[in-house]
Amino acid sequence: MKVLTIIGARPQFIKAATVSRAIAKHNEITRSESSKIEEIIMHTGQHYDRNMSDVFFIEMKIPNNFCTEKQQVE
Repeated sequence: MKVLTIIGARPQFIKAATVSRAIAKHNEITRSESSKIEEIIMHTGQHYDRNMSDVFFIEMKIPNNFCTEKQQVE
């Protein structure tokens, strides 16, 4: 299963961190590969500043495998 998490401003980062941790925990305890969840994070670029965004990803342990709205999600 794939889950698309869309973030752009501080409230979404905070919510996304909780969801990302739950997905990671689910994937750790799930034995079946078909039951694992792939999270795709899309950053809308709202109020984007690399230094400020990176802090959220690091401090909240959000996976830093995000794409922007200009990239295609498969």
